[in-house]
Amino acid sequence: MAMGKLASVFILFATCCCRSLAVELTSNNKHPVVNEFQSVVLSCNIKSISTPDPRIEWKKFRGGETTFVYFQGKISGALENRAELTETTSILIHNTTRTDSAIYRCEVSAHEDVKKLDELSIELTVQVKPVVPRCSVPQSVPVGKSASLTCVETEGFPLSTYHWYRNNEPLPANPNSSPKFINSSYTADPKDGTLKFSEVKKVDAGEYYCVARNPAGTARCGPQLMEVYDINIAGIVGGVLVVLTVLVLIAVGISCAYKRGYFVSKQQTGKNYKPAGKGDAVDHARPDEEGDFRHKSSFVI
Repeated sequence: MAMGKLASVFILFATCCCRSLAVELTSNNKHPVVNEFQSVVLSCNIKSISTPDPRIEWKKFRGGETTFVYFQGKISGALENRAELTETTSILIHNTTRTDSAIYRCEVSAHEDVKKLDELSIELTVQVKPVVPRCSVPQSVPVGKSASLTCVETEGFPLSTYHWYRNNEPLPANPNSSPKFINSSYTADPKDGTLKFSEVKKVDAGEYYCVARNPAGTARCGPQLMEVYDINIAGIVGGVLVVLTVLVLIAVGISCAYKRGYFVSKQQTGKNYKPAGKGDAVDHARPDEEGDFRHKSSFVI
């Protein structure tokens, strides 16, 4: 019985000793979220430790790469000029950037005894405000035809959602939910920023712009005018008839010209007919020359 009590006392004493020598860490916020260019604290607090001079290290894990943030008593890496150790073990980051989003691990040990070590991880999210989105709006669309408007930006984090406006009024997700847009036939996708009209109507004409939004802020593109016009069927038919009439008149004119011989070559008409040339060996005398020759011959006789 006495041996049992002695064993219990020994176990209790050993447990208390181990607890007094152990390192225990806590954090006020293991998932801090901050907007880009603001400051943030990576909270790592020592709840208990057996030494007044602990060994402190901070590491950063991002994209499969591990780098030191605080090592051998100083800040290093990308945070060298933007961070400082505060409250003994926490880190204060100034002017955060999107590349600071990562998992950070705080490691604290008593002296150099790695067996008396505790660690905790903190996931930092740096939100980035959207940039001005790229918007595409058709300049003019005929009534009854389909149309597609696009809006996109790729810099914001988290990913932006998109909202379209017409004449400075927001377009509801469902046009049937608003008396002002009930006559429109569009569908809006806030995730990819497209605004599609199945059949454009006259009421859809106006100035359109898009707003990209995420928790860090908003950005918008400039307004662009979309005109909606009626298709003039009578004018189109009339134009086609005029073109056909002109083609028929041209064909008739060419046919008449052929019949009158305007396109027959001069060689075929015989106007430029040339007799065969004289031979070089025979000198043909003209009738008058032959007469003169006979006269002169008789005179000599």
